[in-house]
Amino acid sequence: MQKIAHFILCRLLGWEISGKLPDSVNKAVITVAPHTSLWDFVYGRLAFWVLHIDVRFMINEKYFFWPLGGLLKLLGGHPVKQTRPTRVLLEVFDHFKNNDTFFLVITPEGTRELVHRWKRGFYQIALQNEVPIAMAFIDYRDKKGGIGPIFHPTGNYEADIMEIETYYRQFHAKHPERYNLSETNLKKTA
Repeated sequence: MQKIAHFILCRLLGWEISGKLPDSVNKAVITVAPHTSLWDFVYGRLAFWVLHIDVRFMINEKYFFWPLGGLLKLLGGHPVKQTRPTRVLLEVFDHFKNNDTFFLVITPEGTRELVHRWKRGFYQIALQNEVPIAMAFIDYRDKKGGIGPIFHPTGNYEADIMEIETYYRQFHAKHPERYNLSETNLKKTA
């Protein structure tokens, strides 16, 4: 699948995919931003194949209808009920605990729509499972994507989120009008 994904994404579509996970990292929460389009999923899924990273992602259960549901599961999708966040966290904890390698992809915005504050779930999951955050990116202007730095959460959410969002400020969304970092972070850095 790696060669096919590379041919499609890099050769046909002209994207450049870079970075990699360090050999010492066998479990991580992988954040991907910006997330403003359904195309982010398509390019991202191809990029993770190019990078040879077996990822899992959580997606709203409403998308798991036939035949799309079967395809999403094959691609690494796990259906979640947004009304039961505690159950989802317990399932994620079990995945991290019971697997030698596990990479969970999360978009900090939580939606393709404009948000004024990133969700905290990705951070809490990484902190509770004592795994790093691998900061993956997608940049439509430059047609680049990949894995950036590895971030180890300290437990100081406000300081950590400022550092994480500062890294993501450099990238360009497919729909820039929908891409926003937390308003409190923007005010502090202005």
